[in-house]
Amino acid sequence: MPQIRPITDLRNTTEISELCHAKREPLFITKNGYGDLVVMSIETYEEMIETVRTDAAISEAEREYAADGTLLDAKEVLSSLRRKHFG
Repeated sequence: MPQIRPITDLRNTTEISELCHAKREPLFITKNGYGDLVVMSIETYEEMIETVRTDAAISEAEREYAADGTLLDAKEVLSSLRRKHFG
């Protein structure tokens, strides 16, 4: 369940930091009863960004396959890359 806190709770930075690290999920901050900010640990942010990058790469690969229907053999591609970059 998402953590939602009023903006006044940001005065206690230690508690907010500990909560973000313990829960490993974003903390939603409200102002006058409406969503205003999202606070999270660096670790959570980096995990989120890596997930977005992975999803984007998968989507791109699916688009490429849908466009031309060509699949490459992984062993052949890796072998070619090893020869090219490692002699």
